Parts: sequence; C-alpha cells; structure tokens
Amino acid sequence: MGLLQKALETYEVMEGLVGIYEEGKEEPLAPIGHMVTKAQIEVTINAEGQFIGAKLADKDRKIIIPVTEESSGRTSSPAAHPLCEQLGYLLGDDEVKFDLYINGLTQWCQTDYVHPKARAVLVYVRQRTLRDDLTNAGLSTDKEKDMICWRVVGLGIDDNTAVWEDVALMKAYSSYYLSQKQGKTNLCMLTGEDTHITWQHLKGAFSLNGNAKIISANDSANFTYRGRFAEPEEAASVGYLASQKAHNALKWLISTQGTTQGGRAFVCWNPQGHTVPKPTLPFHFQFEEEEVLPDYNSYREDLRRKLAGYRDEWQPEEQVIIAAFDAATTGRLAITYYNEMLGSDFLERLARWDETCCWKDDYHGVQSPLLYSIIAFAFGTPRGEAGKVEPDEKLVAPQMQRLLSCRIDQAAFPLDIMQALVAKAGNLQIYSKTNRNKLLCITCAAIQKYYIDHQKGEFKLALEPERKDRSYQWGRLLAVMEKIERDTYNADEKREPNAIRMQSVFVKRPGYAFMVIMEQLKNAYYPRLHMGLRTKYERLIGEIMEQLHLSLKEPEDYGTPLTESYLPGYYLQKSALYTKKETEETEEHTDEA
Repeated sequence: MGLLQKALETYEVMEGLVGIYEEGKEEPLAPIGHMVTKAQIEVTINAEGQFIGAKLADKDRKIIIPVTEESSGRTSSPAAHPLCEQLGYLLGDDEVKFDLYINGLTQWCQTDYVHPKARAVLVYVRQRTLRDDLTNAGLSTDKEKDMICWRVVGLGIDDNTAVWEDVALMKAYSSYYLSQKQGKTNLCMLTGEDTHITWQHLKGAFSLNGNAKIISANDSANFTYRGRFAEPEEAASVGYLASQKAHNALKWLISTQGTTQGGRAFVCWNPQGHTVPKPTLPFHFQFEEEEVLPDYNSYREDLRRKLAGYRDEWQPEEQVIIAAFDAATTGRLAITYYNEMLGSDFLERLARWDETCCWKDDYHGVQSPLLYSIIAFAFGTPRGEAGKVEPDEKLVAPQMQRLLSCRIDQAAFPLDIMQALVAKAGNLQIYSKTNRNKLLCITCAAIQKYYIDHQKGEFKLALEPERKDRSYQWGRLLAVMEKIERDTYNADEKREPNAIRMQSVFVKRPGYAFMVIMEQLKNAYYPRLHMGLRTKYERLIGEIMEQLHLSLKEPEDYGTPLTESYLPGYYLQKSALYTKKETEETEEHTDEA
C-alpha cells in the first residue's frame, strides 16, 4: 500500500493541476470519476443538440473523459461511459449498449449537477442521426470501438467548446458521481477512514499495458484470496475516492516523469512536486557540447553544484519515490521495484554513482555513461550499415532494474555485466569508429566502478606509466603498436592495423601476439616512419617493457591471459599518443606562423 499512499499524497498536493493540460506534458492529471484516453472522432454540435460538423481527432492527443466504476474497468461486459463513448454505444445498433449510455447520461442530466454541454449531447444522441451525420462528413462508422469526443458551441458561457477541456464540466460530473455513492462502508486501507469501498480500480496506469491493473477485482474463483480470506475486503479494501486519486496520480506520473525501457516503466518523483532527476540518466548529463571539456576535477565540482542546487529546493524531510512496473499478463500490472527514501540520500547516491562510474571521453570530457548504453553495449551487437548497437528488448528491462538497484540501493556493480562489456571490447574491429570509442569509454567506466565497489582499487583518468599492473602495461603496448601502423596510413585508409585484428589473440597470449605484431611492424611499417618518430616509439616500447617486467609477480606470468585492466591501459595510452601528436602539430603550426 505504500506506493498507492504516496500516489494519493501526490495527487492531493498537485490538486491545482487537475484537469489542466500543461504544455509539453503527454497527458493531464485526471479528476475524480474520470480517466485519460484517446479519441478517434471529434463531433461538434450546438446548444440545442444539432449537428454542426465532424472530423478525425488528433491521433496523438489524450483527453479526459467522465467514467463510472464499471465503465473504467470494463472488459467484455458492456458498461457505458457517461459522455464521450465508443461508436458501438452511440449508433443504436446494439440496443443494450445504447440504452446503457442514454440511461446513464439521463440520470446525470436530471440532477442539480447537470452541465449544459452534457444536456446538449444527450439531446443529439437520442435523435439516432450520428451514423448519417458521420457518413455525410466523409467519416467511416465501421469501427465500433472508435471513441467519440464532443465540442458544444453556442452556449455563450465560455470560449472553451471542448468537453474534455472544460474544468467546470469535470467538477460537475465528479460532484454528481460522488453524490450517488450510498450503502455499506468499510475501512479504507490507504486513508484509515471508514468510507465507500470500490472493487473496480482504474486500469491503464501504464499505457503499454492498457488493460493491466495494480489491484484486481474479479478473482473470487481464481484463488487470489480464497484459502486465506473468506471475503475480498479482508485481503484489501480501498475507498473509491482514494483509489481514484492514487491511480490517476500514478498514470500521470508515469506518463510525465517516467521512462520506458524494454516494456517496463520506471518512474521517480517527489510527492511535494519538486523536480527530480531521472535515475536512468546521469546526474551530470550534457545535452549540448561544452566549450571546455570537463576533466575529473571540474566534473566532480559540477556534480557537487548540481547536488547543492537540488538541496536548496527541498526540505530535509522530503522523500523521493522510485518504482518500476511491468505486466506479465494483459490484466495484471506488477510492481517490480519500489523504494522510498529521503531526497538527500537519493541525490547523494546518484552523485556517488556518477563520481565512481565515469571515464574520460576524448570528445566530451569526463562523463558517466547512460545506464541504457551500458546494457546496449554489454548485450547488443552492431546491426545494419550504420552499425547501430541494439540489445534484445527482453533483456533491457531486467538489466536496467539491476543497474538501478546498483545506483539507488548502492549494490555492487555486477560482475557479469562488466565481463560482457570486456568481451565486446575485445573485438573492436567489428565496431564503427564512433561506437568503438563509446564501447571503450563505457567498458572502462564499468571496470572502474567494479574495482571501486569490490575494493580492488581504482584507475586514474590519466595515463599511469608506472602502474604495477601487467595487464595495464600490456594494454599500453597494444595501443602503441596500433599507433605505429596507423601513422603510416593514408587519410583514406580503412584497413584495420594488425594490433586490432589480433586483439583477441593478444588478450589470450600477449607474449606470442606481441612478437608477431612487432615482427610485422619492423618488416613492413618501421621503414615508412622517419627516424625521429621510429626512435620515439622504440624508446616508449622499451619503457613499457621495463614497467611490465617490474609488474610481474612471477616470471611465468609474462605471457598468461590478460585481465580486464588492459583496456584502461590501452585507452589511456592511445589517448595520450593522439593528444601529444595534436599538441606537437599545433606547436609546429604556431612556430611556422
């Protein structure tokens, strides 16, 4: 019940937004007795219930419509919405459905809560001319599930003719429907009050599973509570008002603040309405290129500034709620993850993850990778001519939840994800230049995070020439051998260097692969280098070999398979080589000028 209680609290805090369509938000917060859906046909009538015109509705627009308990959760059994409804209820072909609609709307219009627009719609539908009117307007009436929404003109009460935008109409219906609640009351487990209980809870909190419910109401024969309780209210009883508020708040939160990954919805919010950073995105997320690429120090300072900015807006006791939703079947919506914590703790954990799971990207500076990118490169493969890396969608949701748990609950970085990235980075030649750099940065960030979490040390984000790590030093050698060959290439050369083509062999048998690659370099590529560059590379290789031998614990370790730490050594050495080359070229150009 914690989730629904927090959703209820959020609704009551945000009550000023009920029925309001906010710019840039996918859908509004629905009032009591209403739900959000899409319409296919928009019909305009006048105050006397006469047809004016009809057109196809905006297919991307979501509208608020009045509903009853029965109609909001209907499946195969007919139950009519009171105002906006499907063609099958409005055309009159099915007398049962037509009577349900007319009777429901008539009951509303006979009370003091009636609204002129509702009365005009009732007059029009009773005439049974909708089919002919739509046909004459060039619209099809073949699909009985097409939703009809209304505009009423000529009332002279305001300029808002659309019933789905009329807040006064929404309030009138909510008041009417709540006034009809009579009979037995019971304890509401959300509010602790004695109130009218509902057994029909709203469906469609998560749009990808439109019929799935968090609380089901029809399992009296399917053992949801039988065997444990005699009556359903012994298992759970929720008041109608609390259920409406909580479910409408959840639907609004998921659509406006949630993200969908692999068919699973992840949402994070503050019940008081303050802006919350998305836990699936880096805390320090660069949407635009920065003029000066951040180094590790400036990156950490920026994280702290952002952290302080959020803290200034929040009270110390304010909370953050994080939840994930998935549907194993079309009718049941599962809460696969739930956590509530102090906002200060939540922000600290986001910043801590980004501070420990980051790497230096030569194009963007120091940054933390997207959680989705970690999953994509760990479990995906390059596809198509563009080489886009895409994982199997079935893997995305559970892996995303694992990484979210690492980030929010401070669980250790998973070994299998780190190993999957290292395996993919061990075959760089199948990736494009852009994806190759992304893969290396993400893999190095994951290795860094894994080492810190498992207390195996950490890597500096700058080259460590004297690091006592044989795999790290072998990685440096791989980068130097690749650079030597690339220095002899023409600008349009697309052939991979021998160091990259033999990378998988190099990882398993570094001593053997080193001799083979060096022999090829000396025979075919050294002669193409000018003497100064050749001397520089020979000196660098000698320095690395010296450090390599100093790093050996036993002499026989020299040629054993490499650990994942060869990748940070490779990346940082390669970055240093290209940075130095660019600096030298700039200095030469300045001297000539």
